[in-house]
Amino acid sequence: MTATSTNDEGDATATGSSAAPTRRQHLEHHLKTCPTDIDSYLELASIYREENRPLQAAKILEQAHEIFPDDSKVIWELEEARLARSVQQLVEVRDLASRLGNSSMDQDLERATTDWANCRLKVCRARLDRDPSLTYLRMVIGEALYDLERYDEAMDELEPLLDCESHSPGAYLLTGRCQLLLSQDMAAMKSLRQASIRRSVVGPQKTRVAALTLLVDLAERHGLDASLEIYRQSLETIK
Repeated sequence: MTATSTNDEGDATATGSSAAPTRRQHLEHHLKTCPTDIDSYLELASIYREENRPLQAAKILEQAHEIFPDDSKVIWELEEARLARSVQQLVEVRDLASRLGNSSMDQDLERATTDWANCRLKVCRARLDRDPSLTYLRMVIGEALYDLERYDEAMDELEPLLDCESHSPGAYLLTGRCQLLLSQDMAAMKSLRQASIRRSVVGPQKTRVAALTLLVDLAERHGLDASLEIYRQSLETIK
């Protein structure tokens, strides 16, 4: 994003091409006289996004969606704008809470965090319904459910990914995290081992480090000295 202002309702000034505001104004006027020009809706929404104005992008795409309800590009870009607006609100509330440095913003921060999780959940489920081949979205859904503290649902959503080579390490890690929060320590240990020390599927370093760190903690808490030594050695090897 290239905006210098985060005021989504105002006339944000882009730091990119000086012609950008002129083009935006042209498109805004053009759509008043030619409200069925789908390409102009998409271009205008893109400019709003570049100006860090996702709310305005969503509004213009909602207008396009009313006219072209089945257009896949419009639907996708509308979802992207809604996601961008949700995360923008979360970042703004986090920044304000950090500046205030007290608990006065706790409720607002919790609400923004919940809204962000629900937005991801709604968008990804809609996309998966439209195209079941987008299996990677199950990971995003699982993460959103985890953030909403719906751990059993998250594990159900992740289960199809456990046999998918490209996604299984992350799916096992998140499953293990859910199991830990449900006090299923032994099940969590099995999942975390699958995420970190399987020879058949080597996950990303970040995933393996996170899983092994949790395994070290589990082994320490349960007095599993032999396992603890293996996990520590493995962690040192990949760090």
